[in-house]
Amino acid sequence: MEVFVKVMNMVNDIIWAPVMCVFLMVAALWFTVRLRGMQVRRLKDMVHCLLEEGHNDKDTGLSPFQAFATTVGGRVGTGNIAGTATAIFMGGPGALFWMWITAILGASTGMVECMLGQAYKTRNLGELTGGPAFYMSRGMKNKYFGKVLAVLFCIAVFIGPGFLLPAMQTQTAATAVNGAFGLPFIVVGLAMTVIVGIVIMGGIKRIGQVAEFLAPIMCGIYFLITILIIVMNIQKVPSVFGSIFTSAFGKDAVFGGIVGSAVAWGIKRGFFSNDAGNGMSPLISATTDTSHPVKQGLVQGLSVYIDTLLVCTCTGISVLMAGTYNVSADGGKSAALLIEHAPGVQYGIAFMQEAMSDTIGKAGAMLLAVMLFIFIFTTMLSYSYQLESTCKYLFGENRMIVTVVRILFLIFCLFGILIDGDTIWPMGDIGVGCMLWVNTFSVLLLTPKVLKIVKDYETQIKLGLDPLFDPATVGIEDEAGVWDIYVQKKKERGDYENESLGYAKKS
Repeated sequence: MEVFVKVMNMVNDIIWAPVMCVFLMVAALWFTVRLRGMQVRRLKDMVHCLLEEGHNDKDTGLSPFQAFATTVGGRVGTGNIAGTATAIFMGGPGALFWMWITAILGASTGMVECMLGQAYKTRNLGELTGGPAFYMSRGMKNKYFGKVLAVLFCIAVFIGPGFLLPAMQTQTAATAVNGAFGLPFIVVGLAMTVIVGIVIMGGIKRIGQVAEFLAPIMCGIYFLITILIIVMNIQKVPSVFGSIFTSAFGKDAVFGGIVGSAVAWGIKRGFFSNDAGNGMSPLISATTDTSHPVKQGLVQGLSVYIDTLLVCTCTGISVLMAGTYNVSADGGKSAALLIEHAPGVQYGIAFMQEAMSDTIGKAGAMLLAVMLFIFIFTTMLSYSYQLESTCKYLFGENRMIVTVVRILFLIFCLFGILIDGDTIWPMGDIGVGCMLWVNTFSVLLLTPKVLKIVKDYETQIKLGLDPLFDPATVGIEDEAGVWDIYVQKKKERGDYENESLGYAKKS
């Protein structure tokens, strides 16, 4: 196990070198500029698109809200609670500010990748399917290069959502439940695996239905609890927010020496938490029946905000106000601490458990353990379908492969009970990092296609039309005919004779 830990840390340092943080922020800024801040100026559309219903009766797909709930369920969990607390430990209060920046800018990347996932979706075993591998192989001008990128992404999915990330989530759930209830790791791990197995064997529709029910309830309860913590420590609001902003820029006397860690860990944990750019969300978004790819992109932009600006902020503010945190003096490289408000408490989920225990007693830690278990459960459902979609790209319509992959995924879930807390985050970072490199690079190359899709959407909006999508109008082939129903609606509406839309005549 010692060798495994060393290898994980070494690989993590390579993948998450400082250039990674720069690359991700530059990409997010690029899309923000090219789309003219669409993730901010289209906030109203985000909510409107969330509540729309599709009209495709041929395929088994998710509604926009189910896809939203599934991706929120996939995003909200370890990254928001343990990850935010870890960012504070490694970089101080200022790390929370940089997490906010990654959300605001990163929402543009999250929107773009989901637009592409929708635009290039197809049909497999009667279900809508798609994702990065599909838009990489079909969208690149050089098809060979596109297929190479697609295969690399598939490998990254097997490493991330397929193996390392499920193990990380199981370990975190087991740690929380063990700390609150004293249940052995093996019991928690088996319970998680069995429950996840029952749901994923029912396919994407059942996954969406479960996520649609659980995700909003859990987010709502968590939000109310954190509000309670804030209210009980209301006198600390000015000092806490002051510390966040001053330490984010190195102006705080105590945290001035670790401003680099605040930036790096804020960006790192921000992108880990909200999934923007790593390709996970497009795998879910592609299963949605919606009338235009931009609509689903907007919905997923909203989910980035929910994840980081709401849930991560709730965690960070709660921990800071309750004072149940420590701060490393050197980014976790040694045991030296700059601040020690919670002596002997392991950084991560324990910071938030302490905050809840101090606020509402032992029941608080127990409630958080239950909530985290459910958060992680919905995250596992999202991971399983991401892995399944990837297999559909590699192996086509093969039910046997799908079944085998589901079983392997459950085995990987159990692996987490064998891992200790110091190893878990490097594993998770490697899983997310591999996907981020390949997918963000690919999405940048597909910028011209994204701009065409967005222009089509906004032109229809300006004319007062409900945006409908015909992939042929932006140079995308739809061999499976998944957009046919909306193409027909465009014909009936007379879009192809409307010169203001800029289409060539369509016979």
